[in-house]
Amino acid sequence: MANVEIGAQKKRRKGYIQQAILATVALSGVALIAAIAPNAPAALAKLPSIKRAQLKARYRTALGRLAIIGLVTFEKRNGKSYARITDAGRKKLAFELEKDKLDLSKKRRWNERWRVVIFDVPERRRKTRDRLRILMQEIGFVRLQDSVWVFPYDCEEFITLLKAELKIGAAVLYMVVEEIENDKHLREHFGLK
Repeated sequence: MANVEIGAQKKRRKGYIQQAILATVALSGVALIAAIAPNAPAALAKLPSIKRAQLKARYRTALGRLAIIGLVTFEKRNGKSYARITDAGRKKLAFELEKDKLDLSKKRRWNERWRVVIFDVPERRRKTRDRLRILMQEIGFVRLQDSVWVFPYDCEEFITLLKAELKIGAAVLYMVVEEIENDKHLREHFGLK
């Protein structure tokens, strides 16, 4: 595997670990850090001690990163450290879960309506605009024109969360469209009839 592929794979893995930890902390409300850096599960007992130590280190590092970016906070109770999810962490988790739902929606039946997202983000917010484009591509939207993107399935909740995440509410419009002229290439791209 090439260096670029290896780097991308590591980055994805970090994201998966962080998302799993964030979900764990969110579900439990407050999680004992020793439990998050898993030393208890039976599956870990089967791993060699070196692998166990590496996994613990990965979890602690991921948890530290989440704290640095403000998605979790640490607190001490009775001499033990606990992690608590922040409001920003809850928003990020909701955003990621909604993003995952869109991947699953691609397996549903199409209702023959296109979802069109149009945005007009000013040049002074170029980084935000670029981030928006990257996210749209990651989800599977197709670029129809510079700031016009198309998707065949319901994604209104995701777009609402995206607008909140990037703080660009008025700059993004979500539309449900019955028909797009010359949509054959779109149907082929999404594997629709």
